[in-house]
Amino acid sequence: MNTKYAALFEPAYIGKLKLKNKMAMAPMGPIGYADPHFAFNQRLQDYYVERAKGGIGLIITGVCTVNVDVEGIGSPGIPCVTKNPKAFVHNGNQMNERIHAYGAKIFLQMTANAGRSTMPGMVQNYIAPSVQENRFDPSLLHREMTKEEIRQYTGDFVKGAVIAKRAGFDGVEIHAVHEGYLLDQFAIALYNHREDEYGGSLENRLRFATDIVRGIKQACGPDFPVSLRFSLKSCMKGLRRGALPGETYQEAGRDIEEGIQAAKILTAAGYDALNVDAGTYDSWYWNHPPMYFEEEGMYRPFGEILKKEVDVPIILAGRMENPDIAVEALGKSCDIVEYGRQLLADADYPEKLRRGRLDEVRPCLGCHEGCLGRISRGPVSCAVNPACGREAIYGITPAPKQKTVLIVGGGVAGCECARVAAERGHKVILCEKSARLGGNLIPGGVPEFKRYDHQLVRWYERQLELLGVEVRLEQEMNATEVEQFPADTVVIATGSVPVKLRQEALAAAVSADDVLMGRVAPGDKVVVIGGGLVGCETGLWLAKQGKQVAVVEMLPEILGGPKALPFMNYSMLLDLMNYHGIKILKGAAVTSICGNTAMVRQGENTLELEADTVISAVGYRSENSLYEAVKGMDREIYNVGDSSQVHNIMYAVWNAYEVARNI
Repeated sequence: MNTKYAALFEPAYIGKLKLKNKMAMAPMGPIGYADPHFAFNQRLQDYYVERAKGGIGLIITGVCTVNVDVEGIGSPGIPCVTKNPKAFVHNGNQMNERIHAYGAKIFLQMTANAGRSTMPGMVQNYIAPSVQENRFDPSLLHREMTKEEIRQYTGDFVKGAVIAKRAGFDGVEIHAVHEGYLLDQFAIALYNHREDEYGGSLENRLRFATDIVRGIKQACGPDFPVSLRFSLKSCMKGLRRGALPGETYQEAGRDIEEGIQAAKILTAAGYDALNVDAGTYDSWYWNHPPMYFEEEGMYRPFGEILKKEVDVPIILAGRMENPDIAVEALGKSCDIVEYGRQLLADADYPEKLRRGRLDEVRPCLGCHEGCLGRISRGPVSCAVNPACGREAIYGITPAPKQKTVLIVGGGVAGCECARVAAERGHKVILCEKSARLGGNLIPGGVPEFKRYDHQLVRWYERQLELLGVEVRLEQEMNATEVEQFPADTVVIATGSVPVKLRQEALAAAVSADDVLMGRVAPGDKVVVIGGGLVGCETGLWLAKQGKQVAVVEMLPEILGGPKALPFMNYSMLLDLMNYHGIKILKGAAVTSICGNTAMVRQGENTLELEADTVISAVGYRSENSLYEAVKGMDREIYNVGDSSQVHNIMYAVWNAYEVARNI
């Protein structure tokens, strides 16, 4: 064992339940993983078993609803513990026997759903503690829940806990006085305007949550563990207005003082552990931290506060995958360290940490593209781990016959293709024209908030070394060389290059890549042409250095609008740009650069912006000339990643994985 991190592998307790270590898997919604009976389908079972096999001590499942009838949830999206108890118990026992074989424990997380935070179109009946607007669509009004409905939900939580116990779960977690979900809306005065026993005082606003735990303890016994997902602080300036880390503001939701009072009331009612974070749907990036949170372990101050105020274990997530931070937090900020997306990226993280193999841990990028970003399109997975959520049906299997595989291009797609092909038993040669692997991840990972991109490159370098891939750097291949190379299979992964501005009046503009790589030193006043992800992230990086930055975008919205990116990433990046004083011009175009002035047309207006440096960030185009030259050769040949279609990291990884697992 790596003794430096031995504290993480000591036993922990929740009530009388003993855990084999102090590492837990955070609850992450199993949307798309319910079978026709609203029970855990086989893919979901395999997903959790894989994390147990990887060494985690406690698994807390993603949310399972306790009632689908009040809101009118029709088709199975997430499991429902009470809809078909026989099926739920059968599938639960089938899964939990396997999980227990690895010494892990598992809690079933149960929810009363999202109330005002429900995504439009997901339910037929929109409810909330009081009449109010939907979080995402202000034109959609939620009606006030009746007391009968509240009691129905309370009873369903109790019924669900009884079913969970029969299904072999070791405890339950109640979801949630956290993130602005329905129970949290009852708890926060901003959302709860009721005048009955469920509104008014803090005790009344918490009655829903306290009645649930009292009912469960009565039905399941005092020793059956019940954890609560709990946000100490809302971190919001108002409806749909989050507060950034370090920003001075007036708390509109639950402040720390009320959070402490709430925690004491809730634990006195019977909750055995608090699973702590911060934020609401109005400050969603707090609950689901993007890469733009530069501080790892951002919930540690909140855990430290609660550790001094309550006598139950504190479970704490929030980008805790740095083991130095995790060990430092134990005993000070938490009793159990929780890992979310890191276990999507690499289910074996705990075991690799125990064995001192940190350089073999596949990093989470904080991108949300494969997990929360996919909620509306399919089951949760991971951008850098395509097998996540389909472990048994989409894993890497040995090739029936060894082949010699030539891969041209060492960006993320080329590296992933080489890794998978080599792991399947092929002989792989990867040729990269530059002096290092990584492709566009190299400039993309320069800002400190994008450092995980460089971690991914280092992981690929280590994996290719361990797998014996022959990596030939500074070797550019032409069509003749590819055709003459003695390979059974050729994969072209030559990536993409920045689009160049063609207008002579914009010839003085420099590329974002040149600035990021240090080939051009920008002045103090910068204009960025292009408000896509590269332009905005480059602009933010420069603004944080003290530069005066303006971003000029031709389209009506920067970043493609709120639906083009995972919403928490979009909203935090936009808030950060505004916080750092970046001037954003939408529906505008830079028409010429004259000395230190950029001329901008916006509608019928012409503006002059001071600009020591003008940066072009107008996208990328596929570099597919090599593929076009060799695609007719009499050999198995593929074109993967950006050289096939310019997209994001997830597309490159998934595209390459699919091809390589079938060579």
